[in-house]
Formats: sequence, C-alpha cells, structure tokens
Amino acid sequence: MRAVVMAGGEGTRLRPLTTGTPKPLLPVVGRPLMEHVLRLLRRHGIDDTVVTVQYLASLVRSYFGDGSDLGITLTYATEHRPLGTAGSVRNAAAALRDDTFLVMSGDALTDVDLTALTDFHRERGALVTVCLARRPDPVEFGIVISDEEGRVDRFLEKPTWGQVFSDTVNTGIYVMEPELLDHVPEDTVVDWSRDVLPRLVSSGAPVYGFVADGYWEDVGTLASYLRAQADVLDRRVDADIDGFEVAPGVWIAEGAEVDPDVEIVSPVYLGPYAKVEGGAELGAHSVLGTNVVVRSGARIERSVLHDNVFIGPGADLRGCVVGRSTDVMRAARIEEGAVIADECTLEEEVIVMPDVLVFPAKTLEAGAVVRDSVIWESRGHRHIFGPRGVSGIVNVEITPELVVRLGAAFATTLPKGARITVGRDHSRAARAFNRALAGSLTAAGLDVRDLRTMPAPLIRQDVARHSAGGVILRTTTGSPESIDLVLLDDTGSNLSPGAQQKLERVFSRKEFRRPFPGDMGDIGTPHRVVDDYAHEILRVIDTSGVEEAGLKVVVDAGGGTASMVLPTLLARIGVNILTVNNRLDESAPTETDDDRDRALEGLGALVASSSADFGVRFDTTGERLSLVDETGAPIDDGRALLVVLDLVAAERHGGIAALPVTTTRAAEQVAGYHGVGIRWTRRSVDELTAVAAEPGVIFAGDGRGGFVVPEMGPHIDGMASFVRLLGLVARTQLTLSAIDRRIPRTTMLRARVPTPWARKGQVMRAAIDGANGRQVDTTDGVRIVEPDGRWVLVLPDPTDAATRLWAEGPDEESTRAILDDWVSVVEGAAG
Repeated sequence: MRAVVMAGGEGTRLRPLTTGTPKPLLPVVGRPLMEHVLRLLRRHGIDDTVVTVQYLASLVRSYFGDGSDLGITLTYATEHRPLGTAGSVRNAAAALRDDTFLVMSGDALTDVDLTALTDFHRERGALVTVCLARRPDPVEFGIVISDEEGRVDRFLEKPTWGQVFSDTVNTGIYVMEPELLDHVPEDTVVDWSRDVLPRLVSSGAPVYGFVADGYWEDVGTLASYLRAQADVLDRRVDADIDGFEVAPGVWIAEGAEVDPDVEIVSPVYLGPYAKVEGGAELGAHSVLGTNVVVRSGARIERSVLHDNVFIGPGADLRGCVVGRSTDVMRAARIEEGAVIADECTLEEEVIVMPDVLVFPAKTLEAGAVVRDSVIWESRGHRHIFGPRGVSGIVNVEITPELVVRLGAAFATTLPKGARITVGRDHSRAARAFNRALAGSLTAAGLDVRDLRTMPAPLIRQDVARHSAGGVILRTTTGSPESIDLVLLDDTGSNLSPGAQQKLERVFSRKEFRRPFPGDMGDIGTPHRVVDDYAHEILRVIDTSGVEEAGLKVVVDAGGGTASMVLPTLLARIGVNILTVNNRLDESAPTETDDDRDRALEGLGALVASSSADFGVRFDTTGERLSLVDETGAPIDDGRALLVVLDLVAAERHGGIAALPVTTTRAAEQVAGYHGVGIRWTRRSVDELTAVAAEPGVIFAGDGRGGFVVPEMGPHIDGMASFVRLLGLVARTQLTLSAIDRRIPRTTMLRARVPTPWARKGQVMRAAIDGANGRQVDTTDGVRIVEPDGRWVLVLPDPTDAATRLWAEGPDEESTRAILDDWVSVVEGAAG
C-alpha cells in the first residue's frame, strides 16, 4: 500500500512559528511533526509515500529528500497554489491509480493503528474509510455520524454545540480506493469532508468510519503544539524519542551535556549537543532542541526551545515557545503562552508578557516590557559598536560569519594595499576568530601584520608605528564566554564615532570591496616587536635612580599576555624582581573580581614575606595593574589612582591630569597641592585617552587600574605605567603606604538601578529637576553637589538597562544617606 502525506498547509494559526518554517517541519520532542507521521507509516509496513507540498515546499523536500535516511521511499507532488485536502491528493493522482492508498496529514501527531484501519476498510468493501477519534470538545473539528456497522450517515464541519450529535471527529486520515479520484475535479480547490465525502454519502456510496482507540492530536494551534510536546514526554502517544532515558522521564540525546548541579523535574528532553550549566533549573515538560545552551541560574518550565537557542544566566521561561537561533540574554523573562519566533534577540532583563507573539528577526531592547505582539518592527541593534568595541558572547552574538563581514567592512574603509596590524589574547576563541579576520582582511586587499598573542598596549604601539589601522581580539573582562573586537585607527586609538558610523554603513549595506586575485593582500608575522616595544618604553620614560635605589619588587604577570614582554623589559632594569605567573594560562583568558581579590592576597603575602618594596599585578591583557604596598596590603584602585597622581604631580609641578568624573574629589586636593590642574572627562575610556593626547597633559587614569603614560602615547598601558612607577618610587624614596597615608580619605559608594531603555530620558530629567537649585555638573550624566560638599552622580549605563549612581562624602553614614535619596528618585522615574 502507498500513502499520501499532505504537507502543503501554511499553518496560519501557528504563526509566527510558521512564518519561515512549514508546519510539518515544526519539531515535537526532537523530531519534525511529519517525521513522526512517516515513522508511524513505516511501523505499519507502508514505506512508499507521496508527499504533497505547496507552502515553503523546497524546505520540506530538502529536509526529507528521497526518504532513504528513514528507510522509506518519498516522492513529491507540488501544488502551485493551495488546492484543498482533496485537490491536493488529486494533484498526485498519477502515483495512486494502481492500488488502495492511505491519506494522512503531515502536521498531526498520532499513533492510531493504521493496520486495523486498512483491514476494516477492506472488510467493509468501502470506497473510502474515514478514521475517527472521540473528542470531548468536538466543536473545533468536523463531526462524523455513522451507524452500528460504521457506515457514515452525515458530515458536519465545525458545528456549534447545538449541532453536536456525536463525539466522533474526523482525524483527516483516510483509506481510499483509486476510483475515488474520479470524483475530484482536477486543478480545483476541493475539500474531502466539506465537498467530496458528503456528496458521496448522499449518493449512497460505501463511505465508512473507523473509530480508532489510539492517540490523535491536530497540532493546529500554539496551545495544541505545547500539549503535543507534553503528551510525547508523558508517553501518552507512542512516538519515537531521539535519545536515551537516563532517568525516569529524562531523555538526553547524543552529545548533550547536563551539569550534575542542574535541578531537573521530569519529564524533560534535551536534544543533540544541548548544554545546561550548573545552577540552571529544568521544569517538567521542558523540551530543548539541538545545540541549545542554558546558562547558570536560568529556569525553564513547560517550554519548547527550538534548535540553536541561547538562554542567558538568570533567564526565566514559563510555558512559552522560542524559535530557532534566538538569543535570550541575561535575566530576560518570557511568560505563559508567549511565542518568540526564529532569529530574535531578547536583550538583558526584557520581560515578554503572557500571550505576546514576537515575529522573526526582531530585537527587543534591554529592559523593555513587551505587552503587545511585535510584528512589523525592523530587525537589529541600532549600533554594532559598544564601549568595548564589537562585543558579545562567542558563537552566539559574535560568530565567524560576523567577524568575516566586519573584517571586510573595516578593510573597505581603508585604502587598498594598506597595512593593518592584528593581535589577540591567548584564548582559543580569539585565536579562531583571528584566523577568520585575517582571511577577510587580505581578501579585501590589505596586508596583515599578525602579531598573534601580544599585550594590547604593544598592539596599539605597533599600529601607531607601522599600520593604517588595527584590531585587538580579547576576552571580555570578567566574562570568559564573551569576546571583544577592538578596532583601531592609525594612531592605535579606538575608532572615532565618525569612523564607526562609516564602518557600520558599509557593514549593514554589505558594500564590501572585492579586489582581483592579484590585488589581494598577504599575511606576515613581524619579528622583534617585543624588543622594539621594550626599547621604546625605556627610551621615553625616566628610570633614573632606579638602579641606585636597590628596589625589590614582586611582579605577578597574571598568566596573561604581559608575560610576553616582562622578561625582556625587566632584564634591562636594575631592579631585584620576583616574578610569578609569568606564563600564558589558556584556561584563564580573563578573571573575575573574586579571582583578582584572591590573587592580590597571594601577592600581598609574597611581598610581606620577601620584604619587598611593593607588588604589582597585571591584568590578562597587560593594560591595567593592581598595587600592593610594602606591608602586603592591596591598594584599592581608587586610592592607587591618587597615589600615582601624587607621585607624578610632585615631580612635574604643573600640567594637567585627566580623570573621569567618577573619581573622588580628593584628587583635586592632591593635584592642587602640587600645582597640577584637573581636566574632568566622561567615564568612557575613549574620552579619557583622547584628552590624554592633548598638549600639557602629564597624567591620566581611569580609576580601575588603567594609567596613561603620555610619553608612550594616549593609551592605557600597564607595562609603561609600571616602569614609570619604578622611577617615581625610586626617586622619592617613599613607601606606597606613606604616600597613601598623606592623601585625604573620603567615602565613595555606588548603586545600580534597573532602568528600561525607554525610561532613561525620564530618569535624567528627574535628576535635573531634583537638583532644585544645587550645583549641577553635566560633563557625563548629572552630578549634583550638596552645599556641604557631598555629591552624587546619576549616569545611564551605555550598554545595560540600568542607571549607575556614585556618591561621595566625608563618612559612610552621610554618604549612604545621599545615595539612598537619589536611588529613590531614580527608581521613581524608572517606573
């Protein structure tokens, strides 16, 4: 016997899931709906099937092919326009003329006994037999009324409750004789239950109904789609599950990884190569598709996640459906009945309310509360650049495809034949993306200086000396699963906003330069870059008095790229150095705050036990450093900024220090005492380094361990800052703790208030209004100064759905009071 599987419907009631996916390909516990149907046919010995296709027909054909992967034979009959259930089968008549055939829908889930159905048909000598199922809610289906022998008396499509005379409904499964096709006009829209079969019953033709005892679900709505997933997991339907039942009701497919600390409430299903981190929760009836990633702290309950979905830490999903290749970022929440279609991005702390539909390729901005369906809004982020360059989660937000496009766009903005420097940290992700980037740059006509693993300050120096631009690939600080691509101009500085906009236009329009093969660039790895960099540091920075001072210093290279330079640099300085972690630690390309604190404790112990003059620890990119005084006590980054400022200002007696507005105002006293002025800048590192390039600037620091040595260029440079610090300490002959003690102390506190993007303007207006005549500074955000000198800064976060607050006062009690007052103001405006 041959079967006909109807797979041409548009599935309009299942939109937005079916906007780009045909309904028969929607997954149910790891397999497309139609695959469940084909496997049922094969179990009953039917391995030759004609598939009728119309809507997105090519996707169905390309997925199933000739059926050989399932051990069956498939052919296709294509409709050029919808022909209805009967017209669709009539379109395949050429393959159905020789024997009895079975007709099924490709988008229903069932395990009915097809063998018993065909036996009943043959026993009755029927022209057509309709498979019936008993349903307590028959008004949603076509009712079929038959006599005791099973002969059909009447068809009634979608009745009202007043018309319900039976609970047996038409499943859309039929056994038919070939001559039935003669009753269906060719190339005409015709339906079996509405047109053909009622006419045959009226004429007395042998039309029978077989009441099946098995499971049947018409997966026609979003509610029934979720219900079908639960029924498969609950084993209410005999359907094949692609995986191993590792515990009662817990199905895990090949390659899936589940941390032992994941809390699981069965039944659940994890598709091939899915990964769930420790601390996540999987509630009952959760279905995860292929390559789904669920981060720590996320909670999923009664939800279906299609292939390649990313769920960020702390996300909360309940009773929803998430389409393929969609990213749900940190702390986002999706409520009951909501559907997120394919290729969407839900940024951090988005809330999608119940029953909201989000159509494909939409981006919901961080902090948004979505109460209405999102259908027509355009796709995409407003900008690809952020404060850290082009940043995102590896293989989620930053993919090889994006890196190649970005490289082609950047190369297009530079002259053909120009030279570009590329360098990276020691992570595997940076190494992989570096190769993709270098290929796209050379293909667009640039020559690449590939420095491979090097500190970021060295890469910037190389760009300034040799190239028309550059790229640094580095792991995002404190986030080992993310990466930053920092694009540089010919001075080694981050691209200006204007250059970023130009690049974004090329990127979005895909207007990439495509040179002829002879004009493509080449890749080279230059030598002596470390020697040249070390030589330049020692040439421009005053190290007089260092050798005579006999300093003893403990240096922690942090297992990062500073270890590529420190041996060469320290060998040329007359200092007694104890170096630790002077290697590349691929397992730790970045560090968390806790990692840093533990490392500083260890460094402090080494300093104290070795009677060293101080200790220095570099971050993994060689840009920032942390200080430990001679007693082994770590110096807070804010205090370290004041200590280094005091040393520089005391020696220079004039000039300008560039500092971000979040710096303690004790800096004014330190600088003023030595006749140095202060230029306050925005918190952005780009703004700070731009000011550092101006004439007369002798010092710049960001208050987070980053210092600019203007003699080396306007860039944050940890190694140059270390050499400068050695000279300053040697010449002053003061300990770091003594310098720290002579600097006034204040209390600084911080707070973060979640703020939807749409409310940030109202928050800033509330801050201005709340100043109420007090002194206001709007260099960056709104800084309100109290008459007694206390101040608070209200600053919207540029990348997070939040507002940041800084407050400073003479003691913790009074500082906490002003901070709490302004937190209340911001919370009120943020809603």
